[in-house]
This record gives sequence, structure tokens and C-alpha cells, in this order.
Amino acid sequence: MFSTFEGRTVVITGGSKGIGLGIARVFTSAGANVMIAGRSQVSLDAAAQSLGNAPVATQVTDVTSEESCRELAAATVEAFGGIDALCTNAGIFPSARLENLDRAALDEVIGTNFYGTAFCVAACLDHLAASALGRVVVTSSITGPITGYPGWAHYGASKAAQLGYVRTAAMELAPRGVTINAVLPGNIMTEGLADLGQEYLDGMAAAIPQKRLGAVEDIGYAALYFASPQAGYVTGQTLVVDGGQVLPEDPGALEEM
Repeated sequence: MFSTFEGRTVVITGGSKGIGLGIARVFTSAGANVMIAGRSQVSLDAAAQSLGNAPVATQVTDVTSEESCRELAAATVEAFGGIDALCTNAGIFPSARLENLDRAALDEVIGTNFYGTAFCVAACLDHLAASALGRVVVTSSITGPITGYPGWAHYGASKAAQLGYVRTAAMELAPRGVTINAVLPGNIMTEGLADLGQEYLDGMAAAIPQKRLGAVEDIGYAALYFASPQAGYVTGQTLVVDGGQVLPEDPGALEEM
């Protein structure tokens, strides 16, 4: 049984929709104070409203900016008095083939997905270290660390970079009483996927042993575990949440079942 999160404060970047909003929903259900960060105040307001009467604050944040990340940390402390956990979830995944991966395309993805993680940790670190909890949870992906997909070389590289960061960060954070771990989602049902059409969704589900896409809350519960007191001796680790998607040796393996 997880300890209560009552009185604990969690910062969630990219928290206005998709996986980030699912993480926010899980933490608010567990009693946490939640600061959700995103790029649009309109989207943040809608997200906060969807969370009902939970203790929620919002902050427009550009995670590619060190100053904006520092402002997020300061706003969280002003709203709730401290920071106990940070979920670095903000991410983008535009598609681009190798011949089109110019500096701008690379900077956009690496800047949000990797730099955003590092900048937010740096901005929140002193507050995390002052907490009796002190947790960082990174939303990575199976794409890059485990699998690949045409058009997502830059996305996969950014997600693999996050895991390299996590392993060394775990050693640096340990003396300050802070843990850091990563969740690797597979295909999760979000607004972006819904736009691809039912035929595409059915094809994705068919490649997963559980024959369904994950829910955003599935990632939220993994984050909740890593942020809990019960995970205090777990750091520098990764948890794949994909319904078994990466397990088959070849597409025909599922047909054999």
C-alpha cells in the first residue's frame, strides 16, 4: 500500500494533456498538490478544470529555457511551499526522415525532450533535496532506448539521451537524498493518436500481446510508484510500460498464440 501523498507537491511538465494530464490525475487522486506546466494557458486552464477540486496550480513554461524552468520552480514553491517530486514529461515527436534532419529539426526535439529534462531537474534540485521525499521521474519511451521507428531518429536519440542522463544523475543525486528513475511508455492512447484513425489504432493494438493500447493513467501509476516513499531504494532504473509490445521476436509470434 502506497503512503499517502497528502501535503506532497508534484511538478509535472507537459501536464496539460496526454500522458502528463494522466500523471496529474493519478497524483491528485492520491492527494498530492500538483503544479502542471505547459506551453498554453488555455490548455492549462482546461486541464486544471478537468481535475475538479484538487489542489492544482498552473504555470506557462518553455522547458527549453533555463529561466522559464527556474520560474516554474519558484512559482511552485510560492503556491505550495516546496517541491517533493518532479515529473519531467514534456516532449514532442515531429516526424522527419534522415535527409531532413537539419540543425533546426534536431534542436527542436533535443531541446524539449532532453534539455527540458536537465533544465527542470537543475531548477528544482535544491527544493527536492530539502524535501523528505525528493523524487524525479522522467518520461522516456521505448522508442530510442529499445525500439526504432522510421521518421523518429531524432526523437529516439532524445529519449535514449534521457536514460544516459538518468544513470549518472542517480549517482549525483543520491548524496542529497533524491532518487531519479524513468518510465518507458509503449503505445499509449492520447489525443494525438486518436487523430490517426481507427484503422491505424487497430493495427497498433494488434502488435501488442495485450491487444490494446495503454491508458495515460498506466504511466501515471508507474510514476506514482517511483515517487512514493516505498521506492526510496530504487534509483537510476527504468520501467517499461507497454503491454508486452517489445517482447515478440517477430510479428508472427503473436499469430502463433
